[in-house]
Amino acid sequence: MLTAAENEVLTRVGPGTRMGEMLREFWTPALRGAAIEADGAPRRVRLLGQNFVAFRASDGRVGFFDEACPHRCASLALARNEENGLRCIFHGWKIDVSGKVVDCPSEPPERRAEFAARVPVRHYPVREAGGMVWVYLGRRKTPPRFFDFEFHSAPAEAIVRCAVIHGNWLQGFEGQLDSAHLGMLHKSSIAPGQARRGDNSLSRFSQANTSPRFEFLETPYGFREAALRELDDGTIYARIREVVFPYYSFIPGEHGEPRLVVVVVPIDDEWSAHWYYYMNPFGPVPDAYRQQMLWGTGENSDDYAADRGGADNIWHQDRRAMKAGHWSGIMRNFTYEDFIIEESMGPIADRTREYLGTSDAVIVRARRMLLDALDRHGEGKLPFGLDGASDYRRIRALAIRFPRGTNWLEIDPLDPPKFQAA
Repeated sequence: MLTAAENEVLTRVGPGTRMGEMLREFWTPALRGAAIEADGAPRRVRLLGQNFVAFRASDGRVGFFDEACPHRCASLALARNEENGLRCIFHGWKIDVSGKVVDCPSEPPERRAEFAARVPVRHYPVREAGGMVWVYLGRRKTPPRFFDFEFHSAPAEAIVRCAVIHGNWLQGFEGQLDSAHLGMLHKSSIAPGQARRGDNSLSRFSQANTSPRFEFLETPYGFREAALRELDDGTIYARIREVVFPYYSFIPGEHGEPRLVVVVVPIDDEWSAHWYYYMNPFGPVPDAYRQQMLWGTGENSDDYAADRGGADNIWHQDRRAMKAGHWSGIMRNFTYEDFIIEESMGPIADRTREYLGTSDAVIVRARRMLLDALDRHGEGKLPFGLDGASDYRRIRALAIRFPRGTNWLEIDPLDPPKFQAA
């Protein structure tokens, strides 16, 4: 249980807040690269309680500015996108893709160039990787290192989708860290891999033991967590997750199978963007996996769960289905179950009312690490791996079954041992 003051500092993300300033130290996922096209319509982007505009210039580069035109604050989402810049439709001021005002038609010709050169524009460094546009919103003149994850080099067959959720980012992040709910909330929905291999999927063991034991290894970027389930046949089912602060949860999958990475990003204090990267390090994503991830979802990859309902209709929960045996009564894609639970807590969950148990060890740890990082950041220190030398390409989660007595810390997720029960 957190105090009200701790809950406040962890959930408020706007400019000048402690959490907001620390999160701005990191490269942040902003939008899909495919959502903007050269000389196409600019896109409004809201991140960390601020409004921005993103666009792809004539030469393919991406520009990222404050949404408000520096002249009279009209929205640059309305601007003309042409000749490698945005031209505001209000007075025709043009800002090139590098963030410089290059034309002010409303000024006298003799002072136009000099005046334009003095106009400040808040623009931000961007990078493209893994089908996404990433932006650095911090105050440092030189952006920090970019976390070059394995999924940034995923083939074109990878699935990159977003769900916009009415709930604070911490609710979404904690929901992705919670291995204990897997065998309950999702017990009637299909876990990754099960669609293709039926009862042979290791995910079935999450229901065989719904109270895992947790062990941790702290890393420069966060921690590695093992949810360990002892099975009746003398083996251990381990879901070894990688958590990379502040946004990333690497969801365990079996060796040789596709992987899921969930990235929860604050839109503002009460809304969050849940990015789902579904890729296969071993080859193309099989059709069965692709169908499973897309089944029951909306077609808009920028907000694929917009049809989930809300509190006024209890998120379309089907009580008849529950009586017939479906656990949650949420008859859509399994990710909807997570989103609906998070929204049901309210826009910002009141964590002073929680009563935590042993299964919440990972939640307690994550909160404490975030609070400690805020203290270090207040002292001028870089948080979570920004000043380290970790090899982010080697970060991969793993679901594996092994004999008791095996030390999970000795298992390499990129090259795990093979074990087949007798």
